[in-house]
Amino acid sequence: MANHSSLPPEILMPETFALVAGVRAAYVVEPTGEVVSLSFTDAARRLKSGPPPVLCHARQTAARLKMDGLRGFDVLELFAFIEPARFCLPTPGGVAQALGLSVPRGHEDEAISLLTSARTLLERLSARLTSDAQDARQAARLAHAMNAGGWPWARPVLAALGEGDTPHSQNAARAFRVWEGLPKWEERGGETPPGDAPVSPQEARQRLDALLAGGRAEKRTEQQMFTAGVTAAFDPCDIPGQPRFVLAEAGTGVGKTLGYVAPASVWADKNAGAVWLSTYTRNLQRQLDGEMDRLYPDPEQKKRYVVVRKGRENYFCLLNFQEALSRLQMRPDGAIALGLVARWAGKTRDGDMIGGDFPAWVGSLLGRGLTAELTDTKGECTYTLCEHFNRCFIEHSKRRAKRAKLVIANHALVMIQTALNAGGGAAAEGGAPTRFVFDEGHHVFDAADSAFAAHLSGQETADLRRWILGAEEGRRTRSKGLKARLDDLTADDEKLDHLVQDVRQAAHVLPGPNWRTRLNDTVSQAPSSGAAEAFLAFVRQQVYARDKGSDGGYSLECEAFPPIDGLLDVALELDQALMTLENPIKGLIKRLLNKLDDEAVELETSERTRIEALAGSLERRALLPVQAWRSMLKALRETPVLDGNATPEKPSDFVDWMSVERTHGRDLDVGLNRHWIDPTKPFAAAMSQTAQGVLITSATLRDEGEWTSADQRTGAKHMQSPIVYVAQKSPFDYARQTRILVVTDLNKNSVSQVSAAYRELFLAAGGGGLGLFTAIHRLRAVHERIAPDLDQQGFPLYAQHIDPLDVGTLVDIFKAEPNSCLFGTDAVRDGVDVPGQSLRLIVFDRVPWPRPDILMRARRDHFGGRAYDEMLTRLKLKQAYGRLVRKKDDQGVFVMLDSALPSRIATAFPKDVEIQRVGLKDAILETKAFLSDHA
Repeated sequence: MANHSSLPPEILMPETFALVAGVRAAYVVEPTGEVVSLSFTDAARRLKSGPPPVLCHARQTAARLKMDGLRGFDVLELFAFIEPARFCLPTPGGVAQALGLSVPRGHEDEAISLLTSARTLLERLSARLTSDAQDARQAARLAHAMNAGGWPWARPVLAALGEGDTPHSQNAARAFRVWEGLPKWEERGGETPPGDAPVSPQEARQRLDALLAGGRAEKRTEQQMFTAGVTAAFDPCDIPGQPRFVLAEAGTGVGKTLGYVAPASVWADKNAGAVWLSTYTRNLQRQLDGEMDRLYPDPEQKKRYVVVRKGRENYFCLLNFQEALSRLQMRPDGAIALGLVARWAGKTRDGDMIGGDFPAWVGSLLGRGLTAELTDTKGECTYTLCEHFNRCFIEHSKRRAKRAKLVIANHALVMIQTALNAGGGAAAEGGAPTRFVFDEGHHVFDAADSAFAAHLSGQETADLRRWILGAEEGRRTRSKGLKARLDDLTADDEKLDHLVQDVRQAAHVLPGPNWRTRLNDTVSQAPSSGAAEAFLAFVRQQVYARDKGSDGGYSLECEAFPPIDGLLDVALELDQALMTLENPIKGLIKRLLNKLDDEAVELETSERTRIEALAGSLERRALLPVQAWRSMLKALRETPVLDGNATPEKPSDFVDWMSVERTHGRDLDVGLNRHWIDPTKPFAAAMSQTAQGVLITSATLRDEGEWTSADQRTGAKHMQSPIVYVAQKSPFDYARQTRILVVTDLNKNSVSQVSAAYRELFLAAGGGGLGLFTAIHRLRAVHERIAPDLDQQGFPLYAQHIDPLDVGTLVDIFKAEPNSCLFGTDAVRDGVDVPGQSLRLIVFDRVPWPRPDILMRARRDHFGGRAYDEMLTRLKLKQAYGRLVRKKDDQGVFVMLDSALPSRIATAFPKDVEIQRVGLKDAILETKAFLSDHA
């Protein structure tokens, strides 16, 4: 280091003011210590003419001040640099709490705390000169590089490290070479298949007792019974194609997570195999990972036995990062974002940028494109050709998962990979798992709906063209296309080279750069840019002609039948062009797989790995989508044209429709869509072929106490296996702990009345309110009216779709601030797990009936008409109500502002809780009295 003096380095604080923006006003701490409040206008004027302030989350602050942009000494950036890969809420209080400081109360106190937090962080960094000299050296090199990019904190950071402004080396880019310090993985031999030893209920209970030891959780009879019941999923499979299949509903408070972890971990220990634990939300994935500390208190042991697996698009890509570094000369300010990422990359547990230890607020702070740019979102991995392959986070994760005992995954990854394994093609993975637990099982239907859908759209087809051809028209990107990824293999294989050329030539039929601009032309004027663009232009015309809401700013849709004149002709032309693309892709995959046999003696392990990966990516990324698109075009052309009022016979398994995705009046995408009417059908088929044991569990599987809806929503009805049902009631006394109120005298169509209701109910509860909305525009309108009043009373209101923060972060803030309130839609309703006083009131704006779009209408016809709508609505209400009580001493009030809540829908709530239909005045009084009594 530069400082060779015995004197401690100087703590150099910025000579400027600290700023916090509330909802009504901004609060400033002057360098003299004086605290003043300013109007937003005065604050914005000062920011434009004065020095940059110390603040917390510049984008959030700028949004509140209604400014286009704002730079300053952001304490979050300083925290991310000094404490990389560490969790912290992106608020002044969150930073203070993470540093062990007093949590501020009120906006003025928050502004003062920013200065204290900043000084504390700099002091911690300075202390590393002696406690962690290597980290201090790395931090200094990066700070010099970030200083060249104009990072405001660079000089204070360098001063804390005893450094001057001038770096020791002129090669600043070397500071970013994080890959040099990352460990390498090595190839291992094939894994031994797991055994088939069962798990007895007694073994599962004993493991559960061990997990609960130490007094960190109470023992519950309900949990013991649940654990014993779900062990059936771990019995040996007796009949091929008939895995053990268990549906288990565990009411809130049973403790289902540890309840299934106990038998899963016993099975993994006894059989030397992995159980995959799948969740739907990132929040539960993170929570489940945390629970593993009970099973493996030693971090090294946990790292060896527990792996979090996600899709490739979630992980930090070292090659993408290196490519971004190459652009620093043209964009030196990019050094700030890349420097913060480099600090994180050197400390991360597994390189997960989406829901892992990469703070979500870093992406929102520096621009959401940051994570998309630095992850493998486009599927362009070069595998062993990549110089970082043996340090790759994705490959690390895949290899660790094969040796793990418990793999925490998500429904999307599990379903897609299981379907590929069942197909047995090039994309199938060897050593695939055979035991699965699907938590949040009420989302299996939705996850399968997304996983098995197909979209012949502008975005999907253009992405495939870019994946095959690489960058076009001088665009700067690392995307080199298929030829570059296979160049060394085609050099001495003329047939392989010809196949690559054929694929590239055929790919020109897909939409090229700037396809959206051309698509705005009318069909008659559509340029000859290929059959795909011509087809999409006809689709767009049909949608605009038939959707009655085409004058608005929202997305549009229409039935695919009957097609407009000319559409079938271009559909046939596109199908023939796609066949010209499909055939050489098939030949390319076959040729690559043949190389594994023909050159078995010569190929090194790394070469085999790469060829297998290339064949798999060709199947997954190109062949399967093209085949799905051709199937959709064939169905469109084969739809009979009938006279009179007759309708065509529709395919029994699918619903196809056309759509134009729009935002703010602009077309984003156009296409023909296909969804399974019952997506659990392919899910069940894949599980039948690959799994030996499946447990699907949730607090809300059944509807009105019957298993029919669970069978329908989980794929159980399609299984040949006998189904084992486990139901464990919640131990909570809902009649004592909750109240359910339906407001009868409110005009739900009046924004002012609904806003007043939310405001007064939240005030009556003293904060801790969750507002759920069935439409984003109503959420925005109510937030605009009541946020200032709540803020003035000391109850901050956070909101999905308004605050520039992801849902998980908003929920974390809501959980940490007991007097705060939160607005959200479905994602918030499903992702909230807030025990204690932080959530004591839920207010729903309307009965959450399903949106009557084309897909929903088809499913309603298939699953039973109105009864299907009512079942879905009850399950949504049951999920929302279940957020209210998470512990035995919780209490809360559930309020529905829609008087049109039918009694047949109200059966979603516990039978022993009286549903009170009251006026708004009485609802406010009852809320205040009930929560005051239990305070």
